[in-house]
Amino acid sequence: MIGGFLGAGKTTLIQRFASYLDERKHRVGLITNDQGAGLVDSAIGRSNRFPVEEISGGCFCCRFNSLIDAAVSLTDETRPDVFLAEPVGSCTDLVATVSLPLQKIYGDDYQVAPLSVLVDPIRAAQILGVIEGKKFSENVTYIYEKQLEEAECIVVNKLDLLDEEMQEKLRTALQENYPEARVFEVSAREGTGCEEWFDYILDAKMNVGRFLEIDYDRYGEGEALLGWLNATVEMECPEDGEVDEFDGNEILKSLASSLRSTLQEAGAEVAHLKMTLNPIGDAYEISAINLVRGDSDPELSHRLYEPIDDGELLLNIRAEVDPDTLERAAKEALEKVIAGGAKLTYRIAHLEHFRPGMPTPTHRLTAETL
Repeated sequence: MIGGFLGAGKTTLIQRFASYLDERKHRVGLITNDQGAGLVDSAIGRSNRFPVEEISGGCFCCRFNSLIDAAVSLTDETRPDVFLAEPVGSCTDLVATVSLPLQKIYGDDYQVAPLSVLVDPIRAAQILGVIEGKKFSENVTYIYEKQLEEAECIVVNKLDLLDEEMQEKLRTALQENYPEARVFEVSAREGTGCEEWFDYILDAKMNVGRFLEIDYDRYGEGEALLGWLNATVEMECPEDGEVDEFDGNEILKSLASSLRSTLQEAGAEVAHLKMTLNPIGDAYEISAINLVRGDSDPELSHRLYEPIDDGELLLNIRAEVDPDTLERAAKEALEKVIAGGAKLTYRIAHLEHFRPGMPTPTHRLTAETL
């Protein structure tokens, strides 16, 4: 499992890890996870031609049996040597509720690697007080800190965002606050430092003697402060022929900018906003964009190289704000950018917005029950 808070860059790093394994003739299966359906992460995995199983409707800990079913399904189809599993970015206590039960119940089938927790360096530096910046509220921050506390490996991503002095300050803060964790520093986008972590994870085994002390009431309250929105939108050029093709990359950039402005005005702290756009019926040609903090700029990670005449948009937003605000912001942006700016017709095929429910693990092992 490769965990970490929303916006840390887990999907990008997992895709690089999967490619690393594929180049070495290891078959890989990806398991994505979300509170709702219609995941950008799954779309990106499929666009890179990796087999993907998606578990929606709850985190791995609450959908443990679905996690096993996903692994079995991938095994039947492609017999992976390695599963890379990406839990929901607002979840913690994964060792006791996922790793240890896997090891105890299915130890003959799986070797469970140490839990890695990925961090966005700017967000981590703000949380740890290394730099100033807008923070989440107390109970959301509690989840973030608990993720780091249970990690055997803390992986600082996006090294390209930090100069050497800031890297040293963040490294020192992590080592002082979480002395039991091994710290790796990588850039998932550029590949810097990744192979050292890949090789370590492939050889290492989890420490079955580490247990996280956690207040589930605070954990649940922290998750309930987050608004969640997943949407699928189909768009196409109008029948009157006024527009016969459009730039999908510009559509994503305009949507992300509009959503950021609206959410900033609403006082929301964005945890992660991500979108993909691909021609309808073609999962392999794809554009993708991410916004990982309200004070950052949207970044294209995948790009369409030619204009298209229709497209399917996946929109995932996670922010500390009520879900109704996310719905209003999404609908306003779609109307403004797609209908108003690009003059396309569109249809919202799926939209769900909610707050995550109280986490209720299927299993939870402690030192007393293991």
